[in-house]
Amino acid sequence: MTDAIVLSNVSKSYLDFSLSDISFSLPKGYIMGFIGPNGAGKTTTIKLILNMIKRSGGRINVFGLDNQKDETEIKLHTGVVFDSHYFFEEWTVKEVGQVMALFFSNWQPALFERQVQQHQLPLNKKVSQLSKGMQLKLMLACALSHDARLLILDEPTSGLDPVAREELLELLTNFIQDGERSVLFSTHITSDLERIADFITFIHEGRLIYTGTKDDFVSAFRLVKGGLEDLSPEVKRDLISFRTHSSGFEGLIHAEKIGLYPNLFAEDATIDNIIVYTYKGSKTHESNH
Repeated sequence: MTDAIVLSNVSKSYLDFSLSDISFSLPKGYIMGFIGPNGAGKTTTIKLILNMIKRSGGRINVFGLDNQKDETEIKLHTGVVFDSHYFFEEWTVKEVGQVMALFFSNWQPALFERQVQQHQLPLNKKVSQLSKGMQLKLMLACALSHDARLLILDEPTSGLDPVAREELLELLTNFIQDGERSVLFSTHITSDLERIADFITFIHEGRLIYTGTKDDFVSAFRLVKGGLEDLSPEVKRDLISFRTHSSGFEGLIHAEKIGLYPNLFAEDATIDNIIVYTYKGSKTHESNH
């Protein structure tokens, strides 16, 4: 079975930032959440996959094809949704469909019309007159009108109301149902990923922290709480990071170490907990050097 995306030791160097040895794969038929703090390198990685920028090293395959040599073939079957639309403001919804047909030899006008009707997009309204949620639906309508087998979404839900977010999550879940289509979903709204993601890839400061199943990712950590008297040097050493308050502390710890401290209250960690405390831990480590 061919993976939808495979990155092998991918790197990209800038003067002030480097993406280093990023390797992960997204199997066909699944949704991968792509997470990390602002500046972690998520958008850089997505641009590398789409060959919008050239990598400094490594390999990227999409549908088993080289993303540079076979860029045209790959993009015929890849739909992309960014946090802001890529259309001219003065185009109408109808004109967007006409322009997209010029770029995709596999464009299906009838399918675009169905998508537009399904999402209740007014054909004669200009892009500038559409709400952010409607602009997102227009990007999705375009992505789904040329037989996309891969959807890549970069922060699409920021600024959406709860109803629009719910509709998007339902669409993504339905998109992969045939087992042949996949989604790479970069977002800061990790509660969305907790609901629909099968896999998680977590990068921080240009480096890969984790890639694997969402369940394994979440179960690898625990959130622990205790009184200030419980915050011994041994506990501090084993915590990834922690914060104190007037009555005690809260911190993140690797699940396999929780048995060492039966006096601490432990609970499941959320994806947000893991991102925040990993970020705090790295900053604490830097300040100590």
